[in-house]
Amino acid sequence: MSTPPSSEELLDGFDHVETRADFDARLRENKPLTVKLGLDPTSTDLHLGHAVVLRKLQQFVEAGHKVVLLIGDFTARIGDPSGRNELRPPLSTQEIEANMKTYADQAGKVLDMERITLVYNSEWLEPLGMADLLRLLSRVTVAQMLEREDFRDRYSSGTPIALHEFLYPVAVAYDSVALEADVELGGNDQLFNLLMGRHYQRELGQREQVCMTVPLLEGLDGVEKMSKSKGNYVGVTEPPEQQFGKLMRISDEMIPRYARLAAFRTIPEIAKLTAGLNDARLHPMNEKKQLAEDVVARYHGREAAKAAREFFERTVQRKELPTDNVPELALGEARRVIDVIVAAGFAESKRAAERLISGNGVKVDGILVSDPKAAWTAKEPAILSVGSRKFAKVIPNER
Repeated sequence: MSTPPSSEELLDGFDHVETRADFDARLRENKPLTVKLGLDPTSTDLHLGHAVVLRKLQQFVEAGHKVVLLIGDFTARIGDPSGRNELRPPLSTQEIEANMKTYADQAGKVLDMERITLVYNSEWLEPLGMADLLRLLSRVTVAQMLEREDFRDRYSSGTPIALHEFLYPVAVAYDSVALEADVELGGNDQLFNLLMGRHYQRELGQREQVCMTVPLLEGLDGVEKMSKSKGNYVGVTEPPEQQFGKLMRISDEMIPRYARLAAFRTIPEIAKLTAGLNDARLHPMNEKKQLAEDVVARYHGREAAKAAREFFERTVQRKELPTDNVPELALGEARRVIDVIVAAGFAESKRAAERLISGNGVKVDGILVSDPKAAWTAKEPAILSVGSRKFAKVIPNER
């Protein structure tokens, strides 16, 4: 059995703690803390950005605390305005329910769900009446709301702020009251919301929670935070080859950042890695492949990670066509290459398939297809490849 993490290990990786003195005082009481993390089901996938804070939550599990994973099925209807410069379109109840179905299973890639308390904030937010809501709203001012950077910037620039957006930090703050949270975790874009939880706990006679935030992991572009809506994410349940291939797209400059936040290496390990890359003792390609293998191993196991690395080296670096575990596709009624691309699910439309061909991204048996109107001429089974990671073995019709 592994040794439970120490208080210093619990604190490692957070970029803000409000406050360290409060945290130390609670630990000295030598009783389990109620530690909360809220996730709004705004998409179907959890990604490596979510895993940064999920890993810290798991450490609190291992330390013997009461850990609560809160699914914000009610607050998702409002929409989190954190870090946004425009109004977030509201999600429908159907979209929220569809997204929720996958969250617990995906979180289980990082968390020991048998030791987690799973709750939904509609349980206490749904029954709130107008009188209750007015009492909550009376305890915060518009000036306090405009202390929040994104609200302040939008107000200053004349960008509309809908009144319901002010309800979001109030609602998530009330989550902390309902759970009587001792500690709340979140990304550093959530600090205002977490501090609002402290405010409401104080206003309603509870002990103020400790707020702990982790850095946000930038997406594959190295600029925007990781997000499915921006297309720069790596999902925790994506297939090993897909995870590995995506991670190989990060810039050399982002290797230490991903090693720290996605592979969870220690600060001394990151210092050694950074120094080695800077003085050219370490080769970026080798380090990137090792990083990708370590991340894939975390979610799929070491053997799957090694296989994903071999697949990348064979198909991308040596440009060999895969022969094993390639999905087969009957040619059927398809007559042109674009028809086959669409039938394989590699493009959503024929026009999109034409763009792939025009971008020199399509090959048949390793031969580049340059004509968007090209007919499918292979008379024997042939490998269709789109980009460096999408393959299908196309089986011709019987003669």
